[in-house]
Amino acid sequence: MALSLNHVHLKSPDPFTTAQFYIDTLGATKIADVGENGVRLDLHGLTLNVTRHIESQTRDQKYGMEHIAIDADDIQGMIDMLKANGATILEEATVSGDRRVVFFEGPDGVQLEFIERK
Repeated sequence: MALSLNHVHLKSPDPFTTAQFYIDTLGATKIADVGENGVRLDLHGLTLNVTRHIESQTRDQKYGMEHIAIDADDIQGMIDMLKANGATILEEATVSGDRRVVFFEGPDGVQLEFIERK
């Protein structure tokens, strides 16, 4: 059985503002509008669906997700950009292989992580 990643789905009470955050802060590009429910984005090869709660969905719906990790060539430049843009930095650390990481908060409490690419 072959599997491949299709998309990550984020739920937000204001999907258009949330999508704009990913465009402005992380360089995502808009693929398409998803009717009045939200937006589909390309985040450097990762498809993000950003929608509000969907009325026809019968299973439990929650806002946000745990975190999305993104490799970064210039970790200090990304940290400086986040701070300049007023992003909430949650944690800066060094992990295996002496790679620096920074966790920061996106819309609706979603945590994002930049990982230093060595």
